[in-house]
Amino acid sequence: MYAFSYQRPRTVADALAALKTEDAKLLGGGQTLLPTLKQRLARPSLLVDLSGVPELKGIRETADGLEIGAFTRHAEVAHSDLVKRVIPSLAALAEGIGDRQVRNLGTMGGSIANADPSADYPSAVVALKATVRTDRREIAGDDFFTGMFETALEPEEVLTAVSFRRPDKAAYAKFRNPASRYAIVGVYVARFGAEVRVAVTGAAGSVFRATDMEAALAADFRAGALDGITVPSDGLNADIHASADYRAHLVTVMAKRAVEAAG
Repeated sequence: MYAFSYQRPRTVADALAALKTEDAKLLGGGQTLLPTLKQRLARPSLLVDLSGVPELKGIRETADGLEIGAFTRHAEVAHSDLVKRVIPSLAALAEGIGDRQVRNLGTMGGSIANADPSADYPSAVVALKATVRTDRREIAGDDFFTGMFETALEPEEVLTAVSFRRPDKAAYAKFRNPASRYAIVGVYVARFGAEVRVAVTGAAGSVFRATDMEAALAADFRAGALDGITVPSDGLNADIHASADYRAHLVTVMAKRAVEAAG
């Protein structure tokens, strides 16, 4: 690991000031950044640790759902009675992230900003009509993820919170890697009145919506409504864990399981 400087600011304003240092990097839970440093794949001159900024933490109920601070850890989301009451599917998703160490260290904002193609939270951001808040603006969840490990965040922009809409029904189902528990394919299904959203993670370079499935479920919210509906395998991920064709198959399987779990 290379030598670097370290700061632990107490406010977002102080964090923004620190980011003006050349090659500074924000540090959330460190579940991606620290292994990257250990492998010498990154060499920041300064790590800006956000763990001391209280305004980035906490879970609050809003008129139409939940607002969760960017530095809220996965375990806090998973075990929150408020999340379990307002959006129980989101608590269940958080409980299935990684292992106990990852859940107790990793943060929602860090996961979303990192935009790993196999991460779970991006599916929740898209399916639950979320709004991503930063120090300077609000970004619709549908517009936030732009590619593999790429988002709409600008340099020196700090993600501060995410607001999720409360669905009428929702569930998340994933086929996980048995070692890392990353999603080989994960599907989040959410119903808002007559509208249904189906967000897929793990299958491609970035989260995407399965619009044919959404249309079928809007007309008939049953797992059987997805019979015969598939996503094309072109452009899907392929690796030692699953081929593109197998991932395409898993999207339909996980979507059906999510619908059944949503009830």
